[in-house]
Amino acid sequence: MLTISRRQGERILIGDDIVVEIVEVSGGSVRLGITAPKERRIYREELWEQIKRENEAAAQGDFTAPVQPPDRG
Repeated sequence: MLTISRRQGERILIGDDIVVEIVEVSGGSVRLGITAPKERRIYREELWEQIKRENEAAAQGDFTAPVQPPDRG
């Protein structure tokens, strides 16, 4: 893991097409701005873990399909 220090307004470049900027530092919280190509998906770690669990459950057939309401045509 690369560990570096940055101040508000400073940036980190990842390759040729990703820029991470320190937008705000407040108490124990840091706000980041990320500029990346649209096709590059960016997730918070906790959201990515949830997506992974849901995908694994779906792949094992461990899910409940939504119930379709009766047609009232």
